[in-house]
Amino acid sequence: MTLATNDSYSVGALTLAHSLRRVQTNKKVVIMITEEVGDTMKTALVEVFDQVIVVDPLDSKDLAHLELLDRTELGITFTKIQCWTLTDYTKCVFLDADTLILQNSDELFEREQFSAAPDAGWPDCFNSGVFVFRPNLNTFKDLVKHAMARGSFDGGDQGLLNTFFSDWATKDIANHLPFIYNMVATATYSYLPAYKYFGKQVKIVHFIGATKPWLVSFDEAGNARIGRPEKHTHLYLKLWWQIFNNSVRPLLNRTVPSNSGLVCLGTVTSADYMASPPSPGPAVNQEPADSKESWECGSPDYMGTASFDNILKKIEKTIQDKESEGK
Repeated sequence: MTLATNDSYSVGALTLAHSLRRVQTNKKVVIMITEEVGDTMKTALVEVFDQVIVVDPLDSKDLAHLELLDRTELGITFTKIQCWTLTDYTKCVFLDADTLILQNSDELFEREQFSAAPDAGWPDCFNSGVFVFRPNLNTFKDLVKHAMARGSFDGGDQGLLNTFFSDWATKDIANHLPFIYNMVATATYSYLPAYKYFGKQVKIVHFIGATKPWLVSFDEAGNARIGRPEKHTHLYLKLWWQIFNNSVRPLLNRTVPSNSGLVCLGTVTSADYMASPPSPGPAVNQEPADSKESWECGSPDYMGTASFDNILKKIEKTIQDKESEGK
């Protein structure tokens, strides 16, 4: 289950859904959306998701705390707690729209509420980008009461959920998901040795922060224009773009009118993108068959050098190279 509160995050949700299909999940794939998602984008979502559920937006309106994060737009993430109202389902795994599935993770359904992975920035808190829960109207009502009484220490859903499920850190280690189920894409900055050791086991990547994959552009050298991220971060971004170009872009070409200007990708609208898609950089290697130009015209070698599996192999090689450097 995921959430999209606008057309931009819907692009992330569509890519997430296709990554779930790619690893052959046997679970239903569901999305909650608000009325901010336009009708044409809704058409695309209906094609990909097993169920599209329209919910009312909830906003924390906690400007002071949100400004501490420099993320005032996160107030709307309170809408996420509406997932507890979806009682047609007995157990769910919530995935933020800025996550990407690398390997089948259906075993998460063996966990119980409330299971989540530690937050990389403050491990005594969990990160609310991936969690296991059981829909229950009483839980939802209690969450709303808790929000009204205590608010959220970060202004978003993560602060709210951490104070509501306040015993997560100490009660039961079985509710602690391994970091491989919610690895932030910049994790190696703080602990490269662990990434070298565990990197091949990562199942879910989370692009936290304000710069989302659908807003990233690349320079001619294939580097993401987002400062100086670790090399593997570039590769995960390319994984995201490989799925988007291969599965999502053709869908949007069919369902989103070229003159609608709906979807924001990088610095261009969907209308501009249909005519000339932003380049997600050259392929992992520089063979002429998969050049920067092929990405720009929307026809990279999806089955060859730019395939999802080949980019994963490149990530594994990067990990091995770093291990060799360490020795």
